[in-house]
Amino acid sequence: MNTYTKKRVMKKVIGIILIVVALVLGYLGINGLNESSTSVEFLGLELSAQDNQAKERSYIELGLGVIALVAGVYLVGQKRRNSA
Repeated sequence: MNTYTKKRVMKKVIGIILIVVALVLGYLGINGLNESSTSVEFLGLELSAQDNQAKERSYIELGLGVIALVAGVYLVGQKRRNSA
């Protein structure tokens, strides 16, 4: 196995790891958004509360997930360059 092949395999492994991390971050972000607000209906009135810090953290997790997904897909999808 030459050096070029080792680098190519390593890039694919890192790309797959980034895709898995992206899926985890996306799950955490969506879960965090769902849990950041609650509402209760009392005597015909709906009372709602939001945790803005949790919502901001969830948006950051989603953003990092998108970046990791794009980077992972890029690394996995790279084609071999012709050296001739």
